[in-house]
Amino acid sequence: MSNSFVKLPAENTNRYFVLGDRIERRLRLRGTWFNIFDVTVPSGGGTPRHAHASPEVFRILEGRLTIWRLTDSGPEEIEAGAGDIVTIPPFVVHGYANRGTVPAIFSAVVDRDMAEFIETEGTSEPLKAPSPETIARMTAAANAYGITILAA
Repeated sequence: MSNSFVKLPAENTNRYFVLGDRIERRLRLRGTWFNIFDVTVPSGGGTPRHAHASPEVFRILEGRLTIWRLTDSGPEEIEAGAGDIVTIPPFVVHGYANRGTVPAIFSAVVDRDMAEFIETEGTSEPLKAPSPETIARMTAAANAYGITILAA
């Protein structure tokens, strides 16, 4: 059996901005559900609590990220740092925040629907501060991809 190795040159990286996060595609295995993105969360940034059918795996590369998820035992808050891996099962309510003073960077393994949402709804330039209209548009778009945002 042979191993495959994929090296994606920086100039071929697709870059998107979703709310305050910079999201860069690292890999898409065509014909499968498998996608990897690197996500940079600025200090003070994060996502609202939400749920979707896509399972996710986060591997923290730099900085620290506070990840909140609702488990069968109740709410759980995880302080994750470089090297930590956190899984989010399908339909689990979750969100994350960067409470630190430096950007947090993590790799996210997501399915095709989540990747399509990022590619379709992401902008080419970062937003200074999302307006209520932008948040409403993103919430409606998220719903079209099976993502339910619970709190913005």
